[in-house]
Amino acid sequence: MAHIHAGGRRFGGAGAVAPRETKFDFWGSLADLGRLVMRSGAPQLRLRIAAALVLVVSGKLAGVVAPVMLGDAIDTLSPAGRGAVVVGASFIGLAVAFAALRLAAACAPFARDAIFARVSGATLARAAVESFSHALSLSLDYHQTKQSGTLSRTIERGSRATDFLIRSLIFNLGPTFVELVLAMAVMVVRLDWRFAATALVTLVIYAAVTFKITDWRLSHRRELNDADSRAAGLSMDALMNYETLKAFGAEPRMVEGYRQAMAQYVDAGARANVSLNLLNAAQSFILNLGLAIMTVMAGVAVAGGRFGIGDITVAILLLQGLYAPLGMLGFQYREIRQGFIDMEQMVSLTAIKPEITDAPDARDLPPADAQGAALAFEHVSFRHDARSQGLTDVTFEARPGETVALVGPSGAGKTTAVRLAMRLLDPQEGQVTLDGVDMRQVRQASLRRAIALVPQDVALFNDTLYANVAFARPDATPDEVRGAADAAELGPFVDGLPNGLSTMVGERGLKLSGGERQRVGIARALLANPRLLILDEATSALDGPTEAAIQETLRKVRAGRTTLVIAHRLSTIADADQILVLRRGRIVERGTHDELLARAGEYAALWRRQTRAG
Repeated sequence: MAHIHAGGRRFGGAGAVAPRETKFDFWGSLADLGRLVMRSGAPQLRLRIAAALVLVVSGKLAGVVAPVMLGDAIDTLSPAGRGAVVVGASFIGLAVAFAALRLAAACAPFARDAIFARVSGATLARAAVESFSHALSLSLDYHQTKQSGTLSRTIERGSRATDFLIRSLIFNLGPTFVELVLAMAVMVVRLDWRFAATALVTLVIYAAVTFKITDWRLSHRRELNDADSRAAGLSMDALMNYETLKAFGAEPRMVEGYRQAMAQYVDAGARANVSLNLLNAAQSFILNLGLAIMTVMAGVAVAGGRFGIGDITVAILLLQGLYAPLGMLGFQYREIRQGFIDMEQMVSLTAIKPEITDAPDARDLPPADAQGAALAFEHVSFRHDARSQGLTDVTFEARPGETVALVGPSGAGKTTAVRLAMRLLDPQEGQVTLDGVDMRQVRQASLRRAIALVPQDVALFNDTLYANVAFARPDATPDEVRGAADAAELGPFVDGLPNGLSTMVGERGLKLSGGERQRVGIARALLANPRLLILDEATSALDGPTEAAIQETLRKVRAGRTTLVIAHRLSTIADADQILVLRRGRIVERGTHDELLARAGEYAALWRRQTRAG
């Protein structure tokens, strides 16, 4: 399907959200993260943020001052004419201060995480809920063009990225930068500006080399991930298509393909591991070289009488304090960049504007007629981007209590008409009204309560029979749910199950037969008690006896409500009040079954073909 415009943004499914080749905007992404945090709804949000930031700064300050305390304590042990008691007391006091500051620096992150956990968790949840809710509001065209599974992965990765970015960027790299500034200030004041310059140059070289090698390693990681995906895909295909594999004796071929995929994975893993070891070796060399240079500089200064012995300790501990959080810099740089990309994909998803929205002055439908709804198409036209035909100037009316059937060849526009009747699409020309009100002026929630659909392939959730029937109206009582099941003639089937309505139906309802799934769909529609019932080829995929039984049930449930039927087998709609024959998006014939047979037109020709084939 061609790409669709949505509020100025093109999309082609979830896979098209925030393409990876889009230029990375660090500050824009950081602003998105900040706005997300501020609307997370966490309790005492501003107080928690302020307390977390205070703990970050105070913890790093304590970590920088602690080496100074230890350096002063060591200097008190130098012979300077003071008594042993005085020296001992000074040393003990400074040593205790050193230990207390180290403890404060170590515990501050724990307290910060405990305070901020609610905020990061609420941010993750808010991101996931907003994205999920927005995805459900997007148009049918969007969901038909998205790649299977990609949308859920976009939401999952994007929401989890917010938590990772908060922890890594705000509470790891950010505080490390604060610590660097404080440490250099201490070096300038306590030691010499050359020590601060040495530390800064060491860290700049370390970061530059880390970023460069990490960027180079991305290709190796990508090869490893691709090889892993190929191996997983092969095994999944083989296991899901086990019967086909057995039927053709293809086990050796599949095993050989899996062996080759795993060999590629091993090779890619080896290359990724070599590049990782190279990164670790380069990082260790740079950090230890910087430490050695600073130690030598301090030793020379002590020998020259400019520094005390404790100053060497201060210089080494300050530099080691800076080194500690940098050990994972390569990993964090890669993951932070990927985290921002994942979050950008999620933000781009929420930026797509839904095509079907409530008008500012939308209202509820008027009270329902006892016989059902009045549905009218008034000069309705709709054309899909992917094909030249949709509907063209279609006009018809289904009065309350009537059954109107749409028939015609594939691609004639029947499904488009159903989607317009449910307001999954809006007409490009004309209007669709329900009980005299243009659907575009009706609140979608009110419209959904008034319409129920029984499709050809009923979609069931991996839950109980009860939950699947009650899905149409979650507030229904157990008696109402059972009543709907009985009305759909599910009663004998339910009574024969050990767990009754509490029976699990399996993924997509695969534990049920086709006829049983259709009856669950009918029961679900009946529980909704709609004023307009839509049957979209509800029996075309069933065998003859099952179809006849379901048709009899459908004839009963159509009583007292307006029904729009899409039919392939004309025998199933012979009793309809009005039959519309569609061809290339236009109504070419209309009338009752007998009237259309008497005209000897397209309907009569199709009837003759089907009866001869039967």
